[in-house]
Amino acid sequence: MINYVVRSTPLMALFVIFCLLVPDMSLAEEVSDVSQVTVPELDASDYPQIAGVNGRIAVWLAAQLHLWFAAFVLAVPIFVFIIEAIGMWTRDQRYDEMAYEFIKVSITAYSLTAILGGLLAFNLFIFYPHVMNYLTGIFSESMFAYALLFFAESAILYLYYYGWHWLQGANRKWIHLTLGLALNAVGTLLMFLANAWLTFMMSPNGIDAAGTFSGDTWAAIHNFLWNPINLHRVIANVAFGGSVVGAYAAFKFLSASDEEERAHYDWMGYNANFIAIIALLPLPFAGYYLTAEIYAYSQQMGITLMGGVFAWLFIIQAVLIGTLFIAANYYLWCGMGRSEGAYRYNPYVKYIALVIVAAFLVWFTPHTLVLTNEELKALGGPYHKYLGPLGIMPAKNTAVNLMILFTAVSFLIYRRSNKIPTVNWVPAGNAIQVAL
Repeated sequence: MINYVVRSTPLMALFVIFCLLVPDMSLAEEVSDVSQVTVPELDASDYPQIAGVNGRIAVWLAAQLHLWFAAFVLAVPIFVFIIEAIGMWTRDQRYDEMAYEFIKVSITAYSLTAILGGLLAFNLFIFYPHVMNYLTGIFSESMFAYALLFFAESAILYLYYYGWHWLQGANRKWIHLTLGLALNAVGTLLMFLANAWLTFMMSPNGIDAAGTFSGDTWAAIHNFLWNPINLHRVIANVAFGGSVVGAYAAFKFLSASDEEERAHYDWMGYNANFIAIIALLPLPFAGYYLTAEIYAYSQQMGITLMGGVFAWLFIIQAVLIGTLFIAANYYLWCGMGRSEGAYRYNPYVKYIALVIVAAFLVWFTPHTLVLTNEELKALGGPYHKYLGPLGIMPAKNTAVNLMILFTAVSFLIYRRSNKIPTVNWVPAGNAIQVAL
């Protein structure tokens, strides 16, 4: 009975989302042409109030939780498909078993994602009805497609998961791989559609000076920040998904009862960490690209993001990013501790750690501080004599590049811990790698 409820939960949640996202007939009659949609003029009385509930916080919590779970369930099928294809190509059953365990981890998360998506939709329509009516008028076609794609993704996912063992063998395996490819295509398209609604609120396209939408659906979707956020979210999802699966593998490794099981989860964690690091390394560049496009669209928006009311949140984000890099490297070093051949590289770990920690300190050093008048007088100005230069972007760019570079070095020696080069051009090969 419990399994039946868990399996049916996504479908029930998707039905709720479908009912909420499909615009009602009266709205469809009023805005049969999206070019007629105008910005509503609202005041505080237009936002419903529920005693004891903060609408902004309720929406934020639901959106944040939905984003985390959605990132995981969108990322896992990507590397499950790749691992399954590798297993089919190499005929190594271990890859197929690992891919199956990956998708098994995500199946429960999918149910929670659907529930949180329904909760988010409820909160948005309850606390921001006029805003949602406005967005629904513009994105009615894409929201309808989103609801249909949700049903399609749910059906494909369950066929992919429950048909795993049945669709084995030469010809059937190709059918299963095709389902995996379709699952990733539908999931990515879903994310792109949702990103369009988000980025339209940041960089609206097709809006005239009076706030009237004069474009078409594609103009609203293909706004200025749509592609930058798409790129950033794809890479971030893969890094996040790999990290979560790596944490799952680490937990299973620690709780394993025999050496064979420990070896399996150690190998699973190794591959999950490989995926997470590969995605983590280019992620800052995608973030820089997104931020540069925000500044290109609106300097005021960029200044507000990095130097205005959100400045301290940006510093907290910098601390979290640096912590993420330190944790990723520590995971690699712990893995090296279980490798017999890692003793060759152990002397270098402390120097790598020193550089990464120093870069981390520079990375989150703020340019200015929130100071009282007394503190401002004691300091002699808003900028610290020595630490002030570390708060500007040239220093931070150098710091984050060093973190990326030395994380890559940690990853290389982690990969080579149990390998001994046998070719006769070993010195030249090592020199080329160091130069790169």
